[in-house]
Amino acid sequence: MTQPTCPVTYPFNRFTDLALAEPYRQAQRTPGLLRIQMPIGAPAWLATRYDDVRLVLGDRRFSRSEAFRRDDAPRAFPRIAGGIVMMDPPQLTRIRSLAAQAFTRRRVEALRPHAREHAHHLIERMLAAGPPADLVNDFALPIPLALICELLGVPLHDRDRFKRWNDSLLSTRPEDAAQTQQHLGELAAYIKELVRERQREPRDDFMSALTQAHDQGERLSEEQLLLLCIAILVAGYEGSAAQIPNFIQVLLDNPRQWQRLKEDPERVPEAVEELLRYIPLASAAMFVHYALEDIQVGDTLVRQGDAVFASIGAANHDPARFADPGTLDLQRDAGGHFGFGHGLHHCIGSALARVELQEALRALVERLPNLRRCGEVQWKTATFFRGAHCLPVTWS
Repeated sequence: MTQPTCPVTYPFNRFTDLALAEPYRQAQRTPGLLRIQMPIGAPAWLATRYDDVRLVLGDRRFSRSEAFRRDDAPRAFPRIAGGIVMMDPPQLTRIRSLAAQAFTRRRVEALRPHAREHAHHLIERMLAAGPPADLVNDFALPIPLALICELLGVPLHDRDRFKRWNDSLLSTRPEDAAQTQQHLGELAAYIKELVRERQREPRDDFMSALTQAHDQGERLSEEQLLLLCIAILVAGYEGSAAQIPNFIQVLLDNPRQWQRLKEDPERVPEAVEELLRYIPLASAAMFVHYALEDIQVGDTLVRQGDAVFASIGAANHDPARFADPGTLDLQRDAGGHFGFGHGLHHCIGSALARVELQEALRALVERLPNLRRCGEVQWKTATFFRGAHCLPVTWS
């Protein structure tokens, strides 16, 4: 059992690359959890090993919602995320159960042709315009935005507004706080109207199914529907939009793996899983978990009331779970990775994200096999997810 030590300054990852910072590996080689100090709030524990992260994410003796009752809740950014990502059972369990009735495999797979068509359409536009292109704005951003809007039933002419609202919600800059609140209000009003339209005139779509889902006659409230839709928008749009150019950067840095994928595009689904494991997408462990009682986490006894963060990126690079984790191996069985979280907070939109990522990567592999960088990468520096703000590419 380890005892509290002088906290280490956290976060570790840089915004200007996609590497897992060395202090995570050092923490995995050191017994027990790591004591950290976030930029804001009290000290906390950090779990970096696969088994420890799995326990923190999956054990109901840890609470996320407790953070809202603590004035000194530790965090990397000025505000604590809200919505369903910070809920605990039983409220969280009920919302996920009802949402699953609408988020069916059939409904998600029905979007795959749209994802494929949209990816190829965007590449056609890039080819027609000629190189260079910005892989972020010309390809990566439009795909998940189109699919999420298709899922939620957002008309084409409103999609630019959705992008503006989403970008604002993900900003971590303190000076953007007032505008973020304004945009959140606008987004909430818009989604509430979508919900009311589907209640008046149901269709065969996700939003209609969501408004009609029920448990023993009880349906989601308007507020719960709103929180769920916002979570789907933020995670479904930004996560995929960041990972598409991230995938390409990593593959270009590993030319043998890129070549193998070009020779056998049928391996794209397996490649997506390994890339999700390999790339630490989050700039830091984002969600604080409070121990509701004394809990043994590996070699550390976490006391009741202690705050714990779980690093998904580090867990996906734990050599005790994944052999030679720092090597990208598209033939690896990456099953069990935490790229979409774990437990009750496992991403409910993971099936949709996989469709988007698979179709985007396959289209690039098949249509632009000679893709390469041709300029300075501009990195995002004020958001939860790491990735390129602009990725200049060319082809021949």
